[in-house]
Amino acid sequence: MKETEKRIESKISRTAEFTCISRAASFYEKTPEYRSNDFIATKLVPRYLTPLIKNRVIKNLLMNRFFAKGTYEYVIARTKYIDSIFQKAILSGFDQILLFGAGFDSRGIRFASANTKTRIFEMDVPITQDAKIRQLKKRHIEIGPSIIFIPIDFSRESLEDRLLESGFKKNQKSLFILEGLLMYLNKETVDDTFHVIDGFAGDGSEVVFDYVYSSVLREENLYYGETEVYQLVKKENEPWCFGIEKGAIESFLEQRNLRLIENLHSEDLEKKFFTDERGNTVGRINGTHCIAYARK
Repeated sequence: MKETEKRIESKISRTAEFTCISRAASFYEKTPEYRSNDFIATKLVPRYLTPLIKNRVIKNLLMNRFFAKGTYEYVIARTKYIDSIFQKAILSGFDQILLFGAGFDSRGIRFASANTKTRIFEMDVPITQDAKIRQLKKRHIEIGPSIIFIPIDFSRESLEDRLLESGFKKNQKSLFILEGLLMYLNKETVDDTFHVIDGFAGDGSEVVFDYVYSSVLREENLYYGETEVYQLVKKENEPWCFGIEKGAIESFLEQRNLRLIENLHSEDLEKKFFTDERGNTVGRINGTHCIAYARK
């Protein structure tokens, strides 16, 4: 995988930090639709942030000031959705799970008690991965033997070689998670990544990833919160580079030997995760993203 130098290669990824803070804030929510169970995220954020994100008024001010409209809700929905896929994979005995650009993800720890055989591989750039490991150790959070960390310099190292060196095996039933990743890669790197997935994935393997519409990269401003989120990632020197045209996800997957199981856009996610018992929408999700779930 080849990528021009970006912020993530020299500093901890802002995207990873944002996701961790959002998950931690969500854990303290009182509204059921907003509350999620990433208790590990609460231990990974800086201690000074804890009282701020626990206070509803201050938390809302912070979200409105620093985060684009609907992105907090999107991260909550995405986390819950991929949590369910992760849990299903370990309960059904998948051989291995690979998280690309894992950031401060905690699923391998949170769901360890249900995991009897699945090996969890977390791949990321060394600076972000090292920060996560240090914080876990500092907070005395056990990292179980089923979790294998793969540090990688994407600009200099082969993805396939690093996987093989780390014990990730070919032709096994695997779940590949690309959460908050594809939009930051160029087309060549996306193609290379899915080529590697195809080469490793055994029968019945699954892939879940989120993506943005190509129109967002053209700045057509068609969706709720689009202008704010697009400008924010550019400002943080983590610009979006890749998108998929609306309605083209099935052909995208077919070209990569994958079959679509489910494709969720913002309205689907709002209905699934932010609709209360009376049928009212209690949270609006940034409209730029979709989540695709596919099987080989």
